[in-house]
Amino acid sequence: MSLRNKLLILATALVVLAGVGVASVLHASSRADRKNQVQAGGPPVSAGQVSLAPDAGRRIVFRNMAWGPHRDELATVPASDPAGPRTASGVKCLRFYAAGGTGVCLRAERGAVQTTYRAVILDAGLKERAHYDIPGIPTRARVSPSGKLAAWTVFVGGDSYAGTNFSTRTAILDTHTGQLTKTLEDFTIERDGKTYHASDVNFWGVTFASDDRHFYATMATSGKTYLISGDLETRRVTTLRTNLECPSLSPDGTRLAFKKRVPGLPSDAPWRLYVLDLTTMHETPLAEPRSVDDQLVWQDDKTVTYSLPGDYGADLYTLPANGTGKPHRLLTAGLAPAYLG
Repeated sequence: MSLRNKLLILATALVVLAGVGVASVLHASSRADRKNQVQAGGPPVSAGQVSLAPDAGRRIVFRNMAWGPHRDELATVPASDPAGPRTASGVKCLRFYAAGGTGVCLRAERGAVQTTYRAVILDAGLKERAHYDIPGIPTRARVSPSGKLAAWTVFVGGDSYAGTNFSTRTAILDTHTGQLTKTLEDFTIERDGKTYHASDVNFWGVTFASDDRHFYATMATSGKTYLISGDLETRRVTTLRTNLECPSLSPDGTRLAFKKRVPGLPSDAPWRLYVLDLTTMHETPLAEPRSVDDQLVWQDDKTVTYSLPGDYGADLYTLPANGTGKPHRLLTAGLAPAYLG
């Protein structure tokens, strides 16, 4: 083949690649534009005031996933009418939780070159009280019942709990004093009655007790996951049980809802939901046949709420916490709920 023909082939290939690149950018831009347009049949959403105050009536505050100008904003609906019209706040979060008049909003800060992430502490009126740079992609957030403590977990490597190629950082903040524990990896670990050290330790999925001192979370090391109990005063965590992830403590403090891996399920959908009685340590499987990759939220002492993939990204479902019943879709196009009031 002559040099001239080689150059023509190279030039043609470059033109084709350039065209593919432009088409990809235009497609992504078009899809982003569509997500900013209200979708026919989607839930009605309008701008208004959203409060995290404990005395503002029983309601759900969550990340609105419905397409339109209020996508990704914190929105609220009455707990008695979850499928009703939504009030959107204008505050955008990737992950969110609130309790005791305090909210934690994990958000993306999109720059010209790269995207960074930030944990923002919100007051009852959704005004920023403080913010903290976080080292990775947000995945979990929690606030203690009083609002005094906030926790967040981020991915700093990999992109899924389903595999082993990931690393996390979990931080706990005293929202009253501003004291920040940047990583639970600094705590002393007691495993099987002995002090434990390992370079591969990861923590995620904090849930707080009502005393603003103790908490539960997941710890992973040596290819296993553990339920751990933690003490903020002694800065110590203790393993309680294996194969338990993303615990969520019931309002009465007696049970943990969680996901765990079940042998025989696909590697990309390995979880089933359970509730652990902390007095008897008896596990009850819940009546959800699908794999749920979420940290559950308690609606009350009898019912749990969680997300599953949906047409708009995610929908919220509820389920009895005693193993009976069946899943019920609470609302479409929602994520990261908090029950307030």
